[in-house]
Amino acid sequence: MYLSRFLSIHALWVTVSSVMQPYPLVWGHYDVCKTQIYTEEGKVWDYMACQPESTDMTKYLKVKLDPPDITCGDPPETFCAMGNPYMCNNECDASTPELAHPPELMFDFEGRHPSTFWQSATWKEYPKPLQVNITLSWSKTIELTDNIVITFESGRPDQMILEKSLDYGRTWQPYQYYATDCLDAFHMDPKSVKDLSQHTVLEIICTEEYSTGYTTNSKIIHFEIKDRFAFFAGPWLRNMASLYGQLDTTKKLRDFFTVTDLRIRLLRPAVGEIFVDELHLARYFYAISDIKVHGRCKCNLHATVCVYDNSKLTCECEHNTTGPDCGKCKKNYQGRPWSPGSYLPIPKGTANTCIPSISSIGTNVCDNELLHCQNGGTCHNNVRCLCPAAYTGILCEKRRCEEAGGCGPDSGQGAPPRGPRALLALLAALLGAAGALGL
Repeated sequence: MYLSRFLSIHALWVTVSSVMQPYPLVWGHYDVCKTQIYTEEGKVWDYMACQPESTDMTKYLKVKLDPPDITCGDPPETFCAMGNPYMCNNECDASTPELAHPPELMFDFEGRHPSTFWQSATWKEYPKPLQVNITLSWSKTIELTDNIVITFESGRPDQMILEKSLDYGRTWQPYQYYATDCLDAFHMDPKSVKDLSQHTVLEIICTEEYSTGYTTNSKIIHFEIKDRFAFFAGPWLRNMASLYGQLDTTKKLRDFFTVTDLRIRLLRPAVGEIFVDELHLARYFYAISDIKVHGRCKCNLHATVCVYDNSKLTCECEHNTTGPDCGKCKKNYQGRPWSPGSYLPIPKGTANTCIPSISSIGTNVCDNELLHCQNGGTCHNNVRCLCPAAYTGILCEKRRCEEAGGCGPDSGQGAPPRGPRALLALLAALLGAAGALGL
């Protein structure tokens, strides 16, 4: 009996030890904004940083082409097959659904055969440049979480620029240049993302990696988000805590992965040769079968839900915040300036909730329902929070290290206890449970 109980206790100890090991490398998904906890004063809300899940953002975009009449088929025209540029008996006709190639086919379900795709008019007006701007707009700030992938049904363009906007298309900045010859096209030395580092991750580069011209087996162009994440999170993106810490403390890095609009500028179609074949201009055009953009609504770490209603994305804000991006405090909750949530300390972050204005709460600064003291603080007579040594602020919402010059991801403030006393307490609780079960 005693041996059986000892073995059971040993198994419990192994479980406890494994639980108390350093957190898994994929720390914190930030998928909960608040949870109820029990304290000596009863149930209270514990608030934490939160964000929506990453998803396919092409479901929510609007696409615009410039020039607007650049899509093939009006009037009908023939073009050359990609596999055989001299077999020019394919037809594009906007009035016939089976032969039309409208812009929405860049975002439809792939996997059908034959594949569906958008296609431009051919280069029949050569030597006038054949150029197209494809603008993707969300009317909402989004954060990119995976590579942007563009799949061409034609050859990949000889020259292309991917651009981004942070102000709904009013101004644009280059994201990346693509060319068969970067020096000739953009006066830039060719580079790849592998040539970058933590210190140069924001550099705008020109790559020749995805512009191999008119070939049948090379259709995809990437803008590498994950490779840039990997400079901070490791090659398998396991150390997300490091990435979140960098995003939290480096605004330029966070803004780099944030957009309201993307623009694909197609500047020169795949030629594949030094000279354009003027006798067969129907072989030159652009065709895109798929565009993938994965990301999440930017809600400033104040929401886990982003709703799509009336063709518009909006965050369902928590933490007494409001606005499409949860970018301000609600009325009567302006007791301190609005602030975004923080990924730190890992794994729950800091909610930075908006607190009631003094005029709206009278003498009540805290209570045990809506205005609870955070981070282990206790409410004293509804007039002030008694904060732990590591925290300060009206509701113990601010870490003291911020006032001392900043907090790093390794500051440790607010992290759950992981020392011997915590282990013993947890073991004692498990032993009690084991005794109750008669182990």
